[in-house]
Amino acid sequence: MTTIATLNPHWPDAPDPVGALSTLRAGGVSAAPYDSLNLALHVGDDPAAVMQNRSLLRKLLPAEPAWLTQVHGNLVLNAADVHNAPAADASFANQPGVVCAIMSADCMAVLLRDRRGKVVGAAHAGWRGLAGGVLENTVSAMRQAGADDMFAWLGPAIGPQHFEVGEEVRSAFTHLGVQAEQAFKPLQAKPGKYLADLAQLARLTLDKAGVKQVSGGHDCTVSDPKRFYSFRRDQITGRMASLIWIK
Repeated sequence: MTTIATLNPHWPDAPDPVGALSTLRAGGVSAAPYDSLNLALHVGDDPAAVMQNRSLLRKLLPAEPAWLTQVHGNLVLNAADVHNAPAADASFANQPGVVCAIMSADCMAVLLRDRRGKVVGAAHAGWRGLAGGVLENTVSAMRQAGADDMFAWLGPAIGPQHFEVGEEVRSAFTHLGVQAEQAFKPLQAKPGKYLADLAQLARLTLDKAGVKQVSGGHDCTVSDPKRFYSFRRDQITGRMASLIWIK
């Protein structure tokens, strides 16, 4: 019997439970190089295997996830209105049983909730989305939907020892102020190149948006091939999913 491997987000000091999980790569039916719980239809995997993987995941959820076509943008949708995988990079929900979902394989999935468990959200936060305001827009949409004091969990993503970027990436975060400089470590052997800390940039962004309680952000997708897909490491690979819903 197939058993899906998952991570369970931790919400320190958040008393009211919500449903949330992040899939790992084990427990599905996809063949190499997508082995085995690939949830993405757009990466070249056998569609029948992907749909079987999604069916396995569905058993853990109250409803079919609100799948998005992620484009590294900053559009946020109400997950209750999501149909046929529209182009967007975040969603929120304020109705029980509506499942927000983000797929990833190095970019960071950020799951958000309010203290009461009445509003939840999920955002696809690679560097382009982070620089473009996807987290700020998600926080704003959740507040408009009634969120109070908010918490965030940072999912698995490319770690600071592996995320080599150029000057254009560093320049994209000048709006975060001098603190953002600490998220870029110059590579002495490669002038104009840096190692970037995606989790630190996400924390800075959330802090400026008023989200002070942030957990997670310690799992590196590149350095752990048994647990995580990584596009930067493998190029041809599957996608994991991070999901959140109101119980």
